[in-house]
Parts: sequence; C-alpha cells; structure tokens
Amino acid sequence: MIDVTKLNGIKILINAELIEIIEETPDTVISFTTGKKLIVKESRQEIKNLVISYKRSIFTNFDKN
Repeated sequence: MIDVTKLNGIKILINAELIEIIEETPDTVISFTTGKKLIVKESRQEIKNLVISYKRSIFTNFDKN
C-alpha cells in the first residue's frame, strides 16, 4: 500500500499492486485494474518512486525470513 493525496488534500492508501496506468494530463490520473480511476496531487514520478520503495520493502522483508 502507498500513500497518495487526493485533490481535496485528503491522504489515502492505495493498493500499489492494482495500478495499471499512471498518466499526467496535466493532473495525475491513476487507473486501476478494477477500472476505477483516481486523480491525485503527486506526480507520475513520485508515484513511481513510492511503488519502488513499497516493492523494495516487501522483498527486503521477504529475504530476511
């Protein structure tokens, strides 16, 4: 799960595993495999970095077990 900020300023957690496409149009739109779309304040690159950090933390913890 990663934290993102909706346009109204509310922080929410989203499931990074369900992200299908991220577009900047100029707002950042996240499309999920479920068909749902979400507009957020973070840039495409910021979301990419959040997903990478999330995945890294999973695999780092997995390797320790």
